Amino acid sequence: MTITINTRILFHPVTGVQRYLLELLQRMSAGGIQQIAPQHPLSGARAHLWEQTVLPLRTQGHLLWSPSNTGPLAVSKQVVTIHDLSPMDHPEWLNPRFAAWYRFLTPKLARRVARVITDSEFTKSRLLETTGVSDDKVIVVPLGVDARFVPQGREQVESSIHKLGLPTNRYVLSLGSLEPRKNLGRLLRAWEVIYRSLPEDVWLVVSGAKGKSLVFQDVPELEALLPPRVFLTGHVPDELLPSLYAGAMAFAYLSVYEGFGLPPLEAMASGTPTLVGNRASLPEVVGDAAVQVAPFDIEAIADGLHRLIEDASLRAVLREKGLERAGQFNWSKTAEQTWRVLAEAAGD
Repeated sequence: MTITINTRILFHPVTGVQRYLLELLQRMSAGGIQQIAPQHPLSGARAHLWEQTVLPLRTQGHLLWSPSNTGPLAVSKQVVTIHDLSPMDHPEWLNPRFAAWYRFLTPKLARRVARVITDSEFTKSRLLETTGVSDDKVIVVPLGVDARFVPQGREQVESSIHKLGLPTNRYVLSLGSLEPRKNLGRLLRAWEVIYRSLPEDVWLVVSGAKGKSLVFQDVPELEALLPPRVFLTGHVPDELLPSLYAGAMAFAYLSVYEGFGLPPLEAMASGTPTLVGNRASLPEVVGDAAVQVAPFDIEAIADGLHRLIEDASLRAVLREKGLERAGQFNWSKTAEQTWRVLAEAAGD
């Protein structure tokens, strides 16, 4: 059995969907896999044109796995992973052309292919509601957490703090692509509410690169005057992420829309108490191992942050619960379940 995999996204910097594919490729049998990608990096309309015209010819009748929300409509012998339905649910957050393309493509693709994989029950429910695809065609396969996200020694943490130029070793971390759904504006306003009541060496550290203009609308909060004691790191090199997570007093992820939400899981695996928004897929990922607040309520966010920073016993409880919860998710299990879906589709 040969399974072809659309790997064009690996030309781009590593964010959530690239990490998903890389983790699974490491764990799948290379003997039964053929990776297909353009000869040169492509983006925007040129990438989608290649996918719709060249990719179908290169599959040569084998099953195709498209792991990143998109795939060729001409190939019915295909499994597509749809990570979220943001173009359908929130086109206002996205570049209008990008949103329009996916609003056209997603329903047709979901109905056309042999199977659809989603990361969460939330995304499956949204897919069923927006595309009319049959329930038994959509399989939920939760994501995993990399084994390198574990509690770190003080020396490793201090090294990362120094390399990133952080102003303190007592910080609340917020990490993710800087795009509208990540809800950065309300997090900053909540921080402005509470920072005066906190010890002066406690800062909010915001990490992440700005979303691509081809995909995301602007995040105006970054252009405005930041509250005091907020430090922007920009993109964090992958090798420094485990220590950055592990060194934080708490991790804040107030996203209002996620298909899964890897960062809270990585933070919990690192032993860091976590605060999340209680919307979309995040409650099913964190369970009772994190503080959940309404992400549109600035006072609720402020209260959640304040509790985590000031209550050492709460942090200790959440640290243990978070480690246990994160232990239920691993990439080997994700790869095994994904391969089973691919094998079944190939055998149909």
